[in-house]
Amino acid sequence: MNEALRIETPLTLEKIKGLMAGDNVLISGVIYTARDAAHKKMVEALEQGVDLPFPLDDQIIYFVGPTPAREGQVIGSAGPTTSGRMDAYSPKLIAKGLRGMIGKGLRSQGVIDAMKEHGAVYFGAIGGAGAIISKCIISAEVIAYPELGTEAVRRLTVKDFPAIVVIDHCGNNLYEIGKEQYRKP
Repeated sequence: MNEALRIETPLTLEKIKGLMAGDNVLISGVIYTARDAAHKKMVEALEQGVDLPFPLDDQIIYFVGPTPAREGQVIGSAGPTTSGRMDAYSPKLIAKGLRGMIGKGLRSQGVIDAMKEHGAVYFGAIGGAGAIISKCIISAEVIAYPELGTEAVRRLTVKDFPAIVVIDHCGNNLYEIGKEQYRKP
């Protein structure tokens, strides 16, 4: 197992060029949360020429709807949600400068094509490890769409958030690589 690469946000194009499918990473800095309802609102805002709640350039969106924080906690359990639910919206956000996405599960060919064309990566986080992941979140603030409750857009500050590069900016896909390695005699 390779040693984890440390990444500080913002996630620039230069930084993603050094990431390969299968790399373990520890992300520190600011990331944003959004699930499908927030993605829909953001894409509608773009189509109407309205500013988004945060600038997309060189940012990472974590597909999560955290549980409420208990007393003394920054955030509740914060495990990833299924990324495919954002596939209808992700290519438009990537085209506007989004560089990274964190979630779980497969991505559509349209998302992968947008990643290759514009330069973005898809990180996988461990499903079922939301309580552990939440300990990497130093601060959390709702910045948009509070009416969406747990799906509101949040600005998170994270320290050593563990993830793996599932799909790199060249389209190399760890899910496909793993299948090929398994098939080898």
